[in-house]
Amino acid sequence: MRVLHTTSVDETRALGAALGRLALPGTVVALVGDLGAGKTAFAQGVGEGLGLAHGVQSPTFVLVDEHHGGRLPLVHADLYRLEEAGQLEQLGLEERLEAGDAVGLVEWADRFPHVLPADHLEVRLVHDGARRRLEIEATGPWHARLAERLGA
Repeated sequence: MRVLHTTSVDETRALGAALGRLALPGTVVALVGDLGAGKTAFAQGVGEGLGLAHGVQSPTFVLVDEHHGGRLPLVHADLYRLEEAGQLEQLGLEERLEAGDAVGLVEWADRFPHVLPADHLEVRLVHDGARRRLEIEATGPWHARLAERLGA
């Protein structure tokens, strides 16, 4: 596991942008953390790194949003308001993440971890005083290489 620290929303967004620049088709990132930990700021940075012209917003009420027009499409999900797995199946998120043609970001992924592919990147954002601690852990070899490059 890699641990990185940011001291502002802009730094958290910049780290997300770095990941967006490194991402390849099939990259799946699970964003985990308390309310206000910086998940959406990180996601916005990923969108910037992918070159998306329109800003990435939290899809809290839409649940899953797709963004096109950048280097790669972005599938951005927010599972905070989802109450049961049956609702998740109706969204088709698991199939969309497995398609491998886009970058997937799943906020509150710890609520329904079964939706994630076996090989993904988990970014846990933790309040650490005035800073954010980002614990980055890969669950498989492909995303481990991505995590290495991100921490370099």
